[in-house]
Amino acid sequence: MSAKVYTEKDANLAILQRKTLAVLGFGSQGHAHALNLKDSGCKVIIGLYEGSKSIPVAREKGFKVVTTAEAVKQADVIFVAIPDTKQPTVYKRDIEPNLKPGKTLLFSHGFAIHFKTIKPPKNVDVILVAPKGPGHIVRRQYVEGKGVPALIGVYQNPSGKAKHVALAWAKGIGGARAGVLETSFKEETETDLFGEQTVLCGGASALVQAGFETLVEAGYSPEMAYFECLHELKLIVDLMNEAGISGMRFSVSETAKWGDVSVGPKIIDASVKKRMKAALKDIQSGKFARNWVKEYQGGYKRYNALLKKGENHPIEKTGARLRAMMPWMKKRAIKGAQAAY
Repeated sequence: MSAKVYTEKDANLAILQRKTLAVLGFGSQGHAHALNLKDSGCKVIIGLYEGSKSIPVAREKGFKVVTTAEAVKQADVIFVAIPDTKQPTVYKRDIEPNLKPGKTLLFSHGFAIHFKTIKPPKNVDVILVAPKGPGHIVRRQYVEGKGVPALIGVYQNPSGKAKHVALAWAKGIGGARAGVLETSFKEETETDLFGEQTVLCGGASALVQAGFETLVEAGYSPEMAYFECLHELKLIVDLMNEAGISGMRFSVSETAKWGDVSVGPKIIDASVKKRMKAALKDIQSGKFARNWVKEYQGGYKRYNALLKKGENHPIEKTGARLRAMMPWMKKRAIKGAQAAY
C-alpha cells in the first residue's frame, strides 16, 4: 500500500509561530531550516559553541545567536543540526541539562536516536524532519517558491502533538509544497545509510573510478576516460531523475540501450547485490555505527587517510583540467573533510 502524502493543507504553521525554535548548528541543513522558518514567520534563534566560525555568518543573516546551552533553555523546539558523531558530547554537555518537560527535540537524520548514542528523557517529544536533499537545495527551492520533499517521523510523543509539530516544521521549510511522507527513525536511518554507502556516494564513486582506471590501463587517454565515466554521468542521472530508468532509456540511442540491458547486469551482478546485503546487515546490526563512532573517537585517522587517497586519484587531476575548459559549468573547491556547524 502506498504511503500517504501530506501537503500544505495538512500542516498548521501557526503551531510553530507561537513557539521559539532553536537551530543548533549553522551548517548545510541548519542554515537552510533556519532561514526558511524565519521567512515563514517563525521566531528562530541559533545555538553555537563559543568561537564558532558560523557566529558572524548567522548574525549577518539577521539571527540572534546564543550559546548552545542557552538556546536549549530558551527554545520550545530544538533542532540538533550537528554532525552525528559530535551530537552525543553536545547533548550531554549542553542539551540534556537544559531540557524541560514539554520541549521537543528535532533531528534531520535518525542516527543518534536509532543507535542510542543519545538517550532522551521520556518527558520530551522526539521527532524527525528529513528533507530529501542537501541544505543549499532546500534553501534554493524555498526561495524559488518550490520545495524539497521531506520525511517526518515520531520517536516519542508524550504531548500527543509531536506529529503536528513535525508537519508544521516540514511546511515551514517548504517540504509540504512538494510532499511529506511519514516514516520511522529506524527506517530513515537504515535506508539513508544504505543509499549513501552502496549507491549514491560509495557505489557511484567506486564505479566511476573503476571505469576510469579500466580505460586508462587499456591505453586510452585519461581525458576520454573522464568524459565517458564521469562527465556524462550527470546527463544520465538527470534523465533518470526526470523520468525514471525507463525514461532515461527512451532518451538514449538503441546501442546505448542494448549495452545497458545486456552488459550492465553482468557488471552489477548477484555478487554485488550479495555485498550490498552484507552492508545492509552491518547497518541494521549497528556494526557500521559502532565503527564510525570508534573512528571519530580515534581522531578520524583512517577516514582522513581514505579521503586523501581519493583526492589524489588520477581522475581528480584530469577532471580539474577539463572542468577549467568549461566556463559555463558551476565549480566548487574542496573546503575540507569536516561538516560545518
